[in-house]
Amino acid sequence: MLPHSSEPHRRPKSPELSDPKSTFSALTAALIHLLSPRNPRSWILYIILFLQILLLSNLRGFPYPDAFLHPSTLLHNSTNAHHPYLSIPANAVVQEPTLPQNEVIENTSLDQCGSGRVFVYDLPRTFNKEILENCDNLNPWSSRCIALANDGLGQSAAGLAGIVPEDLLPAWYWTDQFVSEIIFHRRMLHHKCRVTEPELATAFYIPFYAGLAVGKYLWSNTSTAKDRDHHCDMMLTWLNDQPYYKKSNGWNHFITMGRITWDFRRSKDQDWGSSCIYKTGMRNVTRLLIERNPWDYFDVGVPYPTGFHPRFDSDVTRWQQFVRDRRRSSLFCFAGAPRGSRCSNGTSAIMEAFLESDFCLQPRGDSFTRRSIFDCMVAGSIPVFFWRRSAYFQYEWFLPAEPGSYSVYIDRNAVKNGTSVKAVLESYSKEEVRKMREKVIEYIPRLVYAKSNNGLEGMKDAFDVAMEGVFRRFRDQEDLSFSKWR
Repeated sequence: MLPHSSEPHRRPKSPELSDPKSTFSALTAALIHLLSPRNPRSWILYIILFLQILLLSNLRGFPYPDAFLHPSTLLHNSTNAHHPYLSIPANAVVQEPTLPQNEVIENTSLDQCGSGRVFVYDLPRTFNKEILENCDNLNPWSSRCIALANDGLGQSAAGLAGIVPEDLLPAWYWTDQFVSEIIFHRRMLHHKCRVTEPELATAFYIPFYAGLAVGKYLWSNTSTAKDRDHHCDMMLTWLNDQPYYKKSNGWNHFITMGRITWDFRRSKDQDWGSSCIYKTGMRNVTRLLIERNPWDYFDVGVPYPTGFHPRFDSDVTRWQQFVRDRRRSSLFCFAGAPRGSRCSNGTSAIMEAFLESDFCLQPRGDSFTRRSIFDCMVAGSIPVFFWRRSAYFQYEWFLPAEPGSYSVYIDRNAVKNGTSVKAVLESYSKEEVRKMREKVIEYIPRLVYAKSNNGLEGMKDAFDVAMEGVFRRFRDQEDLSFSKWR
């Protein structure tokens, strides 16, 4: 219990105002006493003040972590960029750190490969290199060595001198229509998103030259069904031993087959071609073909190789302007030749015909598609189709979505019943023809295969479009809503 005070409880008085002079004198006296060396508390104040001065004078030399001080980190990190205590003057000069060269390339590659990365199988030589080495025996008529030279581009097209611009002549070759396997393999080996560790890949490429392998047997009177299936059977035996093929059952694997799909769809031993596509191991493998079966999901149509292989973006734009400015004297033309003739893979006469014509007729030949479709369009001529399967159901990744924007369709049965092709084409106004031609010219880059191993810099060629489509297809297949059979 607290003792009782002898003084009665009083309410505290409010402080009274005093004279300013007396107040200042009192404050001065108090400070002199406080800061006097004889006062122990003054030494504490001196020490604290000294430490603060020492700390501030050495602050610039402290090793702060990059994540705290580097402006680029602050700008790109969402946590630090909005931190209330971190700010960068607007006029600050920032010097970015220098990364090792290999790191710069790796980071750039990662930025460019968001859609996927490809692993290229190192197949035994018998499935590609040995086939090329035996080029003298790949068909019954003549050697194929000249046609397969220059990484599949063939001989330089010196015969086009005076027809194409002189500065573009080095970009033209007499390219065979069945060499897409070689072209794709070469480009795949230099693809910016190629990986050498299969665990990093989202797509697996099988560089088997299926079309060249079977071609030597297609016109032989002595070949058997076993001969025509020989290379495919060996390849699938090898492929079935690969762990990543087993893991996906082939769903993320793809192959280029450089002929039309029907050359690989033999149902009976006595029928034409091989049965490679019907083999169990090929069931889920995506196949890039110059003509597809529109009802087979795993068939993808890619453009026939043409003779134009641009070296640079400027080759494309120069050629586009050339065919745009070309004065055309003929309403339409048609180019065709017997199998095995020297005209089958292009001549100067064919090029001149396409360059001189507004339209080029594209009826079906042995199959629904023709190499001539792409020769015609590269020359800036407007294709005229008589079967929808000749293009509209074949090359969706490469051609405009609206068929009437770049081509004319005349039903073959209407022609049989008397419809005049000439009258139909004459019914288009000059402005309609100009618009269709402009659409054809716009799509030329997507129809040709660049000469460079790395493709073109500022535009996508046929190979680039095909690879984008493959990556997109494999990404879609991983979606839970994907409804194709498994």
